[in-house]
Amino acid sequence: MERWAGKVAVITGASSGIGLATAQAFVRKGLVVVGLARRVTTMENGMKDIEGPGKFHMRECDVSSDENIESAFEWIKKTFGTVHILINNAGLIRESSIADASIKDLQFYTNVNFVGALICAKQAMQLMKENGEEGYIVNMSSISGVKTITVPGQNFNVYSPTKFAIRSLSETLAHELKDTKIRVSSINPGVVKTEIFDKGNMDTSFLDIVPSLTSEDIANVIMYIVGSPYHVRISELTINPTNNVFD
Repeated sequence: MERWAGKVAVITGASSGIGLATAQAFVRKGLVVVGLARRVTTMENGMKDIEGPGKFHMRECDVSSDENIESAFEWIKKTFGTVHILINNAGLIRESSIADASIKDLQFYTNVNFVGALICAKQAMQLMKENGEEGYIVNMSSISGVKTITVPGQNFNVYSPTKFAIRSLSETLAHELKDTKIRVSSINPGVVKTEIFDKGNMDTSFLDIVPSLTSEDIANVIMYIVGSPYHVRISELTINPTNNVFD
């Protein structure tokens, strides 16, 4: 990670969970981190005690709004000049079948989990192309983007298609950027204990039963991917807890 010291990394969904853990890890490694999230105060509280040679900057941004995203990246370009790393992490999960979800909810779900990531990637890669330096885009998919997961008594049928789309986005971007210095990877975590489940208004008791990962586990995977030698492109990584019940 030493070669990324002083470089600009944008992380969406940086107020908690994987996004916050990654922001903390990047600051400790000397990166200039721009955290994008709706909850600025939560983001600030999560970063206030983190020490390291890097810097952390916050920007309120709702990734379901293309205007919010465009405004954030305009500010990033004006303030920092460019972007070297994008961690497309923002997302949500709610318990619902496709049949029972309202059209409004389906659109919101898709905007947060997929369209927002697509627009962030577009904005970031334009800045990366302009600087001509090494760049990296990491898109957060899920084990639910590899196969449809069944949890007794719960229904994640709206979540899964958006995560399959993220994997497709990663491969498409990699193809589009093959003649540049920008690499693209997707990560497919298994169950990670974060507040994403709490915010989904669902029964989270299964988290006390099934093996799970931590946000720091996934942040370490992100560090491994981004820190890999330039001649190496890790297309995707699937990370499950030992004794994973969804194999």
